[in-house]
Amino acid sequence: MRILCIGDVCQTAGTQFLAARLPEIIRQKSVDFTMVNGENSAPVNGISRESAEEIFRAGADVITTGNHWRHYKGMGSYYDQCPYLLRPANLRDAGAPGRGWCLYDMGRTVVAVVNLCGTVFLGEEYDNPFSAANEILQELEGRAQVILVDFHAEATSEKRAMGFFLDGKVTAVMGTHTHVQTADACVLPGGTAYITDLGMTGPIQSILGMNTEIILSRFVHGERQKFRPAEGPCRMTGMLVETDTSGRAVKAEAVSFE
Repeated sequence: MRILCIGDVCQTAGTQFLAARLPEIIRQKSVDFTMVNGENSAPVNGISRESAEEIFRAGADVITTGNHWRHYKGMGSYYDQCPYLLRPANLRDAGAPGRGWCLYDMGRTVVAVVNLCGTVFLGEEYDNPFSAANEILQELEGRAQVILVDFHAEATSEKRAMGFFLDGKVTAVMGTHTHVQTADACVLPGGTAYITDLGMTGPIQSILGMNTEIILSRFVHGERQKFRPAEGPCRMTGMLVETDTSGRAVKAEAVSFE
């Protein structure tokens, strides 16, 4: 089985680029299942119904999110209605709309996708992601041949720890959130594909998808201006995973498309 995991889609430019390129990439790479992190795909922070539906139409089977999952107003009912749009599973808010994991039945294979958020530098809104992962794996026992985990976290150490914590228990662990693709795609000793960060889908000449002048003004002069998305040619980055019939990863490759 070939699985494509795509990093954070950034604003309208990233969403449009993904919509234009993803169908062709899925065909060229003979992809069987596609997971996309879409938490920044709306014109402003967050994900909207419109951007989510555009990502689904482009070929995403499941959309994951992260700390911006609720930033776009009016999305609560859509999370409830759409089983393949996920928000972090380890939210402390027990009454939050939507779900943090899902099962996607492909016929011969059932794929589980789990969405978790880290706790280092990301506030106090989340419970321990390692405990949450354990609880979810207990619920998934015997129900899925392939298990994918999007770990949306800031700290490299926390992401690496999650990779080794879940090694041999899941098919793949993908870090998201930092918008910069890391150079450590690999298969861990227990057979779990891993990458610290998938990167992003959005303008190449940007700072994490944002206009460079505005971000530089913040760092250099301390000027706080409203963020503005960058423009120009885009890039889509992520990881391509190959599995054997048991769902164990046999290959993990960082990918980039322009």
